[in-house]
Amino acid sequence: MQVGIVGLPNVGKSTLFNALTAAGAQAANYPFCTIDPNVGVVAVPDERLDVLAAAFTPERVTPTAIEVVDIAGLVEGASAGEGLGNQFLSHIRQVDAILHIVRCFPSSDVVHVYGDVDPLRDKQVIDTELALADLQVVEKRHERVAKQVQTGRKELAAELSGLEKLLPALRVGDPTRAVELNEAEEEAVRSYGLLTRKPVIYAANVAEEEVAAAVRDPRSVPTVAPLAAAAAVEGAGLVAVCGDLEAELATLPREDRHAFLADIGLPESGLRRVIHAAYDLLGLQTFFTAGPKEVRAWTIHQGDTAVEAAGAIHTDMARGFIRAEIVGWEDFLRAGRSMQRAKEMGLVRSEGRDYAMADGDITYIRFNV
Repeated sequence: MQVGIVGLPNVGKSTLFNALTAAGAQAANYPFCTIDPNVGVVAVPDERLDVLAAAFTPERVTPTAIEVVDIAGLVEGASAGEGLGNQFLSHIRQVDAILHIVRCFPSSDVVHVYGDVDPLRDKQVIDTELALADLQVVEKRHERVAKQVQTGRKELAAELSGLEKLLPALRVGDPTRAVELNEAEEEAVRSYGLLTRKPVIYAANVAEEEVAAAVRDPRSVPTVAPLAAAAAVEGAGLVAVCGDLEAELATLPREDRHAFLADIGLPESGLRRVIHAAYDLLGLQTFFTAGPKEVRAWTIHQGDTAVEAAGAIHTDMARGFIRAEIVGWEDFLRAGRSMQRAKEMGLVRSEGRDYAMADGDITYIRFNV
């Protein structure tokens, strides 16, 4: 999974990127500090891996991962090339989801490109630029497809229909996420990589003294409340974070982080909240493989079948799939965290290719090629 971080300059994108990935991207108090996209890989934290590692004592433990792309700050006019906008926008056409950082903290030390803090205005600037960039793509394609359909290319009818549904929203600067397309139309326009059709998570970057309250109830913090309301209307995710705290947390040894968060009044880190939001938004889940050589987490979509899970491991496993031997996570715990005990209790099931995988399934694939 790849997530692209966007936002205005000086809203904390690079600071948060560094905290999430510990990649050391440059972070400074001036616009366009980031020119080329920084790319980092974030290991998805999951305590279940620790439990499995203790049970199987493998040679290695491999978590699943998210690739994070830090895009340079966008400005008004980015869709027309302002601030190297066209170059920046092209970097996020291929990501699976967008993490939109919105500044919700005042500071005389960090310059705001518009002089004051107004989260809804800042959100709208980015939304408009993404919509205008998409409008260029859709209008150009619509003109071409309409002519082809008129000359008899009936197989393009679904694409034309989808384009005509998207155009009204884009022409008024609205995202296309709320535009309903049928299956054929969706398939036809997917290759465009439309920015406003990608799932989005708004990350409200708040002051340290407000982060605990914003995490508990975003509506209780005046600067975050309007953004939370807008996200709810869109069906988007919203996560409250404090970039400076996340940066400090990233420098601490793992064993000290829980106490640090407890002192602030936070149940978990911003990284975990962002990952939970991304998984929920994209409909993802995790299954595990475990043995003496490796304990590993794998990411698949909710509803994926056993054969699709096998394919996530290796295409040969899907091609030669025989069955999946599975113990559910709760059953594994009930068996005292012992696979041998789970077998003795009859908790290890044999499932066919159409079995719908559940989050936390511990899986062994039988296959023959």
